[in-house]
Amino acid sequence: MKKSIFASLLLLECNFLLLTTGVSLFYHESDWKAFLFTALLCLALGLTGRWLGRRSQDHYMSRTDNFLVVVVSWIVLSVIGTIPFVLVSDMDISSAFFETMSGVTTTGATCISDIDSLSHGLKFWRSVLQWMGGLGIVVFSIALIPSYEMKNTSIFSAEVPGVEVDKLRPKIASTARRLLLIYLALSLVCTIAYWAGPMNLFDAVCHSMTTIATGGFSTHTQSIAYYHSTYLEYISPLFMVLSGVNFSLYYYMTIRRPQALFRNEEFRTFLSIVGIMVVFFVLLFYFAPVPPENLASLPQGFEERIRSAWFHVASVITSTGYSAQKFDYVAWGSAFWMPTVLIMGIGSCAGSTAGGVKIIRLLIAVKTAFNEFVRQLHPRAVLAVRVNGQVIPNNLIRRTLSFIIIYIMLVVIGMVAYTFMGLDVDTGLGSCISMLSNVGPGTGLTGPAGNFLLVPAAGKWLMSFYMLVGRLEIYSVLFLFMPSYWKERR
Repeated sequence: MKKSIFASLLLLECNFLLLTTGVSLFYHESDWKAFLFTALLCLALGLTGRWLGRRSQDHYMSRTDNFLVVVVSWIVLSVIGTIPFVLVSDMDISSAFFETMSGVTTTGATCISDIDSLSHGLKFWRSVLQWMGGLGIVVFSIALIPSYEMKNTSIFSAEVPGVEVDKLRPKIASTARRLLLIYLALSLVCTIAYWAGPMNLFDAVCHSMTTIATGGFSTHTQSIAYYHSTYLEYISPLFMVLSGVNFSLYYYMTIRRPQALFRNEEFRTFLSIVGIMVVFFVLLFYFAPVPPENLASLPQGFEERIRSAWFHVASVITSTGYSAQKFDYVAWGSAFWMPTVLIMGIGSCAGSTAGGVKIIRLLIAVKTAFNEFVRQLHPRAVLAVRVNGQVIPNNLIRRTLSFIIIYIMLVVIGMVAYTFMGLDVDTGLGSCISMLSNVGPGTGLTGPAGNFLLVPAAGKWLMSFYMLVGRLEIYSVLFLFMPSYWKERR
């Protein structure tokens, strides 16, 4: 069974590689050979795996198998996706793997200093990696391959980001297909909106894929700032925020239940945080202390400040990581980058393509803490944590609080590791939070004006691991490092 799953995932990636080969041929670029070679390798491995899977008598998938399949799938497909970068560009293995992992985990961090010089094929491949990773390669496979039909949600929940999986339809494959249709619809509408502005069709397609995936890879080094477009700086954040919403809410809207959107407590909290942070950054533009040499780079005028704050908050809280003109939060000082790091960690809604701790976990943690304060005054009080009017079970509360604690521990461990590599604390803190939240830009050396090119190879491998851990919601990856996990598999 496991061999068949890996084979189907490889064949899925093969199709996207062939599509990229077609793009390269359309633009008469020589790198089509690298994409075709990788596609044929993927095809050979996929067909071999399918043949071995059919010969296997083991058709049972345990819960422990589900986590292993998801994690190994992500790693295998990242390794395959690395090959075009190695063959086409002059990137070393650590940088190429970092770039690919950044793509499939929709992080958007890069080791490439001159994106404009890349071929159309490589630009398209970077965007495709993020589009596949946005809804999840495993979810794509469940949606497209009938053999994935299962009686439980284990493998689905191991990949889908959030606290728990909400089955929209009786069968998991039907759920995944409906999510995929919503994902495709958003991508199409976003493409049209971008194309109606200053982007050509190629840029519109690539940017729509990375926007809806909340990935942030661009076809230009300057990202959205390249276009100097007020239109894009309003429209792009709109689609980022739409992609930061739980996709199951869109499903409920399609079955004539639009009230489900605004009745959802997580959605309302998400919009409230976005609104509050936009106002907060506008106020910072007026009152925050900024180094004199950087005053000229601040947005000028009320409209430009509103637009810059709207773009920045949407880009960071949804973990997209696009950059717009006139916004270098690192250069302007801690008054700007500290709240930026805060909303990096918070993230958007569970069940969206965005990263971060997720609003639902924040709600559970805050309400749990409030209840503990009340219990100090009224020890006999019986209090429940409720979200959307439903009582959250204790085991889910424990898992949520454990997630937040582990998240903080990983940030500290990564930050200490970065200092041992000779990097400053600012770079370590921002990079770790950014990678775990799958945002992209960090602080210090890896801020919006920099990238990960100068980070040592060990730092790139560590952050590649952090991106995977963050994308698969920590538990799915860290389970594999528990001795009890492997004992259970025996």
